[in-house]
Amino acid sequence: MPTEPRPAMPPRWRARTALATLALAGAGLLGGCATLDEKQREWIFQPGARTWAGGQAAAQGMQDVWIDFHSAEAGQAARLHGLWLAQPQADAPVLLYLHGARFDVRGSAPRMRRLHELGFAVLAVDYRGFGQSTPALPSETLAHEDAQAAWRWLAAQHPQARRYLFGHSLGGAIAVRLAAETADVAGLMVEGSFTSIPDVVKNFEYGWLPLAPLITQCFDAAERIAAVKAPVLVVHGSADRLIPPALGQALFERATAPKRFVLVEGGSHHNTNSVGLAQYREAVAGLFGIGLRATSPGP
Repeated sequence: MPTEPRPAMPPRWRARTALATLALAGAGLLGGCATLDEKQREWIFQPGARTWAGGQAAAQGMQDVWIDFHSAEAGQAARLHGLWLAQPQADAPVLLYLHGARFDVRGSAPRMRRLHELGFAVLAVDYRGFGQSTPALPSETLAHEDAQAAWRWLAAQHPQARRYLFGHSLGGAIAVRLAAETADVAGLMVEGSFTSIPDVVKNFEYGWLPLAPLITQCFDAAERIAAVKAPVLVVHGSADRLIPPALGQALFERATAPKRFVLVEGGSHHNTNSVGLAQYREAVAGLFGIGLRATSPGP
């Protein structure tokens, strides 16, 4: 499987850019609240059609999916592009994969294939503003609406299947919100994710600055995860320099049982899924009863 990408710039540089944006906005130099919100959305999502060679290669042979729906938030029709990786068994569990920032859905193809190896049929979608989906500046609200549309598509196409959610990084917060508001989720997995954007900012070099009141895109997963009634698997890499493992642990602690936390030694923000695949396989079997012989879930 191809090696997965590294961040476009060191996390510290990205942190400084974000903090500078927030500080300038707070000083009124960016033209008001609307501009502050837009700048945060651009920084958080980094939308576009970018991917990397390994993702393009791994996406070969996957089925293109198009999901059309009416966006109540935007007041117009919207279309999402996705990739579908089926299982040969008709009764296989299905999983909605929600990706993080910067790369389009093809960048998640290697993780999709590894989750497929664990026994899931996998659908991954691009939020509006990414890849071939409807052009727009993504936001927390729009991404949630997109995730809802993809979940409805899965339910309509596979009404008898057990349906699971997976979110990586920013996608973890989007997955938590969807799971908290949806009754038919069989299980939730998040990798390299966080409690909230304000908590992420606090871990930056200048995180002591009072920036929380300026943050409009909060992605407060910690507040929502207790409402998730399905089993929860939280996975984090010990060497994640972008999202500290402590934030993944804190998110796990706010979840209700049954749940399991997996710390992958040496895993970074980008390769934890690969490095920790054997741990994933054991946890998925124990918590969700998929794949290996099930064991009792952790606390």
